[in-house]
Amino acid sequence: MAFSWDASRRAFADAAEWFVRTAGLVGDGWEQPGLGEWDVRALVGHTSRSLLTVETYLARPAVAVEIPSPVGYYRATREAAAGPAVAERGRDAGAALGRDPAAAVAEIAARVLPLVDAQQGTELLTTIAGGIRLADYLPTRTFELAVHTADLTAALGLPPDVPPTAAAEALQVITDLAVDGGRAGELLLATTGRTGLPASFSLL
Repeated sequence: MAFSWDASRRAFADAAEWFVRTAGLVGDGWEQPGLGEWDVRALVGHTSRSLLTVETYLARPAVAVEIPSPVGYYRATREAAAGPAVAERGRDAGAALGRDPAAAVAEIAARVLPLVDAQQGTELLTTIAGGIRLADYLPTRTFELAVHTADLTAALGLPPDVPPTAAAEALQVITDLAVDGGRAGELLLATTGRTGLPASFSLL
């Protein structure tokens, strides 16, 4: 299922604004556990890359579409996403947020959201995996913002109140990944109370 460009922009903006609000609630808890080997600062740093990469890749136009969909992007980056460099980039991104990470996150969002609003969705970006249309890349960023802000709420003991627009797009991405990977049946059974999922279950 494809979302319209207007719907995708709204979902991205809502996810980004939720992330900014949640980062603003960290207080002095930046060194507390965040996710896996990351503390909260590193988790927020990693999540901020969902905004920063849009800005970076828009400045690197592609000449051809090599990745046709959000699912194709995740398929193309699966090996890299499982490597140790991801954890290190998260720590580096957290450190780059400086003395006031919440303010830095708000400034990034204030810069990136108007940039996205000025686009048509047809722009070709050069990502780490190749050329992709902005309209196909942006849902992956909404997905990352939704999932990792939910991780942040868990670290802070808050409810994961994902904005409905962002939730709908993120759930569509995960559904498409399940279908593409031949695991839709497992997901259907688990989400309708028939079976459980193993702790290590992931569609990424």
